[in-house]
Amino acid sequence: MTINLAVIFKIAIIVALLMIVFSLFSALFYLGKDKGSGERTVRALTIRITLSILLFVLLITGNYFGLIGSNVHL
Repeated sequence: MTINLAVIFKIAIIVALLMIVFSLFSALFYLGKDKGSGERTVRALTIRITLSILLFVLLITGNYFGLIGSNVHL
């Protein structure tokens, strides 16, 4: 049983997206709980930005190596 590298790459992208959404909602939760005065909101948003940059790099790398592609047919 062989696992394709492209499938693993796509799963990593989905996991990164889920982590970004989780970080965004945790920042919203901390914003409401701490009334905007805590460091946890800023930390959660910083993690979200870092994950978003990582996802962007993953997408560029996957496109460069042909692991992901577009469905546009001209």
